[in-house]
Amino acid sequence: MSENTIICSGCGVPVQTSEPSQMGYAPPAALDRDVIVCRRCFRLKHYNEIPDVPLQADDFHRMLKTIGQTDALLVMLVDLFDVEGSWLLERSALRNNPLLLVGNKRDLLPQSVNERKLKTWLKKDALQRGWAPADVLLMNAFKGEDVMEVAASVDELRHGKDVYIIGSTNVGKSTFINQIIKQFEGDDEQLITTSTFPGTTLAFIDLPLDDGRKLFDTPGVINPKQMLARLPQREMAALQPKKEIKPIVHQLQSEQTLFFGGLARMDFVKGEANHFVCYFPPDFKPHRTKLSAADALYEKHAGEDLLSPPGKKSLAEIPPFKRQSFYIQQDKTDVVIPGLGWVTVGNAGAYIDVYVPEHVEVIIREAII
Repeated sequence: MSENTIICSGCGVPVQTSEPSQMGYAPPAALDRDVIVCRRCFRLKHYNEIPDVPLQADDFHRMLKTIGQTDALLVMLVDLFDVEGSWLLERSALRNNPLLLVGNKRDLLPQSVNERKLKTWLKKDALQRGWAPADVLLMNAFKGEDVMEVAASVDELRHGKDVYIIGSTNVGKSTFINQIIKQFEGDDEQLITTSTFPGTTLAFIDLPLDDGRKLFDTPGVINPKQMLARLPQREMAALQPKKEIKPIVHQLQSEQTLFFGGLARMDFVKGEANHFVCYFPPDFKPHRTKLSAADALYEKHAGEDLLSPPGKKSLAEIPPFKRQSFYIQQDKTDVVIPGLGWVTVGNAGAYIDVYVPEHVEVIIREAII
């Protein structure tokens, strides 16, 4: 670190003025102040809001190691519209910490979805990943009553321990924490503090609990295998649905193709006629064509209105695709593109190819709906 490096007086992160989405960002005008803080700390102090910042993989693993050395309750938020892309924990991490699993963005799934079955699905999915959560809850972090229900469960499950909240970027963790902070509003600004964790200058946000323990908010992290991991900000915004997703059903014969904007493609290569239920943000309405015409269609229209977003004019700007092939062995199987959406294949026996940017790992799962 050079002698000229400016350090945020709030959290200890080196201040930078060029990347608003990265940690330590402050607008250039902020450097003229007597006390310099990053935008994250400024918004925390003046607005009781905590903007999320992406966390690098090495920092994230150090963070988990630090938490694993504590006797604390772990609360992990997952995005119900992107469970695979927002799940952060590996089998080996934090094995001794109790886990409360919270599915956020319940409002994005169809209202007809049975919440009891959805919780059962999440618990089963967690068990398959090697985790046995103490409880599974659903919420919409923008609804105060949902947040308070989760907060009450946290207080019950922590048994006098500290609490760590973790979640991927865009999972809604900051919205959840900000809702909790509102419950602490008052004259005492010292209710909210920051502290660095060992091995990095990134800060935890500490919220004191009634018994002297603390609730820690941790920086967000992007799953490197998620669609948005290597996309510019303008494409990331289009990947975030804002309201209930309306399923779109396609009845397909073999050798037909579905495009999802310019970011993904699914070929129904072989099998009996089948139905495919598509769950994607509105900007990614599926476009159907013949398999034999798919390559030419993509080369001609990628980046245009037909296959947009992304709204790019050059194929060279779109991440290179790779093909992943699957045989659907069970009825009602989801083919998931983490960070983008999924397709539920109605009947077993379908051979499909999925084309996605090379860093994305397509996942097959039991249907969530």
